[in-house]
Amino acid sequence: MAFWRKKEPEYEQKMHRTSIAGAKKGWKMSTRLERIIHIDQEIRAGNYPSAADLAAMFEVSKRTIYLDREFMINRLDAPIATDQETGGWYYTDKTWVLPAIMVSEGELLAFFLGQAVSQQYLGTPFEGPLRSALSKIARYLPDYVHVDLAEISRHYTITAGATVDVNPQLVLDLERAIREHRQVWMVYYTASRGEYNERTVNPYHFYNVRGDWYLLAYDHWRQNIRNFHLGRIEEWRVLNQRFEPDTTFSPEEFLAQGFLTERGEVADVAIRFDEYQARWIRERRWHDTQEPLEELKDGGVILRFRSGGLEEIKRWVMQYGAHAEVLEPPELRAAVAEEVGKLAEMYLE
Repeated sequence: MAFWRKKEPEYEQKMHRTSIAGAKKGWKMSTRLERIIHIDQEIRAGNYPSAADLAAMFEVSKRTIYLDREFMINRLDAPIATDQETGGWYYTDKTWVLPAIMVSEGELLAFFLGQAVSQQYLGTPFEGPLRSALSKIARYLPDYVHVDLAEISRHYTITAGATVDVNPQLVLDLERAIREHRQVWMVYYTASRGEYNERTVNPYHFYNVRGDWYLLAYDHWRQNIRNFHLGRIEEWRVLNQRFEPDTTFSPEEFLAQGFLTERGEVADVAIRFDEYQARWIRERRWHDTQEPLEELKDGGVILRFRSGGLEEIKRWVMQYGAHAEVLEPPELRAAVAEEVGKLAEMYLE
């Protein structure tokens, strides 16, 4: 299922031989896509095909061929005209080519799922543009590929959890700033301090953690790379000033030094999970630096990796309650013990 823009001579000759064979034996049960490709080949070869010739070749009615012609003119902008002498068709603009679209039903499903995920993670304002894009793609599909978003949506449910809505215009502006290497001015809310500050940044990279979007950017105020939660950018403006990207900066290496969204001094981390929780720990890879799990005789495991962001790791470990125990580093173990003590005091009062 494909349209293509350019055919190599050898491939074009092969297709022409195939079309001749097809013409001799007839094209029973042809699809619109097959007919359009063949019509295009016949016109481009200067054969001036007529509706009657094509109808006989494909064993369909002349009305079907005229509908194909109408589809090519109205949907594909094909410059088809009728030659007065032969009654056949030709292109008034010989530089015109079929639109370059290659798509399958599986790819359409992937596109829809991408739309659904994006709607959950970026907010409902993106639903309109994504559905519009899918509709435009569907216009050029053969008639045996049917797209029914309502039907597909009944088969899938995507729950993003408690995510923060992101202004779609912010995403578009930041993507343009990254692509064009333009500085961005913003008013940013720092949740840990509960304050707003003006920042000017050189934007580098987007990343998503549990449905929330972040921007990696060089912060002129802090004089280093920082991560900014898109949901906390209150105001912004893409500036005319351009910046020279740091070619030594690697988003992958930067993110590997932290845990989820936080960074800090890197340390060796070791966490023991009991037999019960180990069943789920074995299913996933929790960090890029993760070592092979150490299997324990009692059925538990020890997870080891190297990371910063110990405060984030503390919160992550505590969600497992008594099923997880921090072994290293000592400061992380002490931080969890202190938090557990505060919880005990709270619940035992």
